[in-house]
Amino acid sequence: MSTSRSAVLATVERSPAAAGAHDRTGWVGLFTDAATIEDPVGSRPHVGQAEIERFYDTFIGPRDITFHRDIDIVRGQTMLRDLVLEVAMGPAVSMRIPAILRYDVRPAGLTSEDLRISRLQAYWELPAMAWQFARNGPAAVPASVQLTRALLTNQGPAGAAGFMSGLAGVGTRGKRYVAQVVDDACSGNEMSVRRVLGSDAELTAGDSGRLRPAELVEALAGARRRTTIVAGRHVAVSVTGPGGDAVLIADVGSRPTRIRRLRVFFEEGHAGDRTPD
Repeated sequence: MSTSRSAVLATVERSPAAAGAHDRTGWVGLFTDAATIEDPVGSRPHVGQAEIERFYDTFIGPRDITFHRDIDIVRGQTMLRDLVLEVAMGPAVSMRIPAILRYDVRPAGLTSEDLRISRLQAYWELPAMAWQFARNGPAAVPASVQLTRALLTNQGPAGAAGFMSGLAGVGTRGKRYVAQVVDDACSGNEMSVRRVLGSDAELTAGDSGRLRPAELVEALAGARRRTTIVAGRHVAVSVTGPGGDAVLIADVGSRPTRIRRLRVFFEEGHAGDRTPD
């Protein structure tokens, strides 16, 4: 069944609406029974309704979250959103967290317009958030105690450790590495893009449509980076330019630092949308 862009957008919009209304039942009900949440990417995933309920009780329900949207890209049943999350951790602590969210939806009823979320991946930088949190000084102590208590109560020690595993990853070195590749593509430097990607990197439009380096450079010509985020072993980048917006997600290896896979998500109809998924 073909799914319309408006149906995907409408389904995704129910998530911030339910979070803002502190509607636990409504928010959890947006997800399929076997849905997965990775928030942030790099931490232990939450799988299935029971774990998603505990995720809500830990991270969504206790705080006020405002979504400041910049870019929305819909490709089939996948949506990428570049935004800033404004999170009120307590009366005296509020943070602004740049993020790129990926939503995958699938039909849940008799029509292609009746959708639920099967996967949510949130790319944001846990180390940067922790540093921003700590800069609030003594005012952050009550919020820190509340978060720690919620983690241990709802997730248990293993779940708390799984969340903190999001601190590890490719770090600033991997972030700069991917940013340079994207900048080279935007400036038309195909030779540099080919050199860095090499012959082993998998380059796709979306998750599976094969893409050549020359097509990537052509599609991003004249664009500029907006947001660059490292999350675990992944770097997510949003760009905007004369051909339209795009989000790139790089899977980065280590020793040596190298891009293993680069997925480029264009809005359908974008100049770089060569091959459908």
